[in-house]
Amino acid sequence: MEPASNSSMLPAPGSLTGLDAEGINRVLELLVAPLQAAVPQPTEVVLHDLRRMPRTVRSIAGTLSGRQVGDPPTDKLLERLAEGDLSHRIGYRSQLPDGRVLQSTTIIYTDGEGQPAAALCLNTDVSAWVSLRSTMDRFVLGHDAAATPPAPSTHSAHKGSAGPAATAQGESFPHSVEELSALLVDAAVTAIGVPVDQMRKEHKLQVVADLQRRGFFMVKQAPETAAAALKVSRFTIYNYLNELNDSAEEPREPSV
Repeated sequence: MEPASNSSMLPAPGSLTGLDAEGINRVLELLVAPLQAAVPQPTEVVLHDLRRMPRTVRSIAGTLSGRQVGDPPTDKLLERLAEGDLSHRIGYRSQLPDGRVLQSTTIIYTDGEGQPAAALCLNTDVSAWVSLRSTMDRFVLGHDAAATPPAPSTHSAHKGSAGPAATAQGESFPHSVEELSALLVDAAVTAIGVPVDQMRKEHKLQVVADLQRRGFFMVKQAPETAAAALKVSRFTIYNYLNELNDSAEEPREPSV
């Protein structure tokens, strides 16, 4: 059977008592290799130093995703940081590009001022368990089981997500800042459903708003990348951001 994946979101733990952000990262760095060796294999343990945006991977043990020190965060971790969501996510499901199914956990640590300092992430390949479950379902339920759609994931979509569609989209594990930027831009443009050449200003504003929600503008040279993708100037992107921020700050009329 597939291992239980009752994912939950728990409050952030706050700072490790008496340690600043660098101290927190140094302590967690010592745990990466022993933790990877102690948990069921194959497992990857990754430490993100959240002060080193966008090259946050500070230490990694295991080879599941093929990432290295200096690689960027996943798209979902970046989005959560942009939203200020510092809660833990325990035992959620993700997937590698080759189809391997992962059970993942992300624990975020904050410094004494409540700022994100580090994220300790564990990814375990549970593909064999998933395959075994499928085989057992066919044995017990017959071949009709193969035609039955899988049950929806039990974990809650994180704060600010677009619901089931965003959950089904999964998590990406980019190997470079350029790859992270490209996938975020592609996702935002695709969500609009209009080719860039046919986009009007309102479409491009929506793309920029989506990119802002995803944390795209926390990445180095993001305005230039967005400008090239949307075929506008860098200054136009800044104007879009100012327009979005001004709109967000406008006071709402009280309801009656």
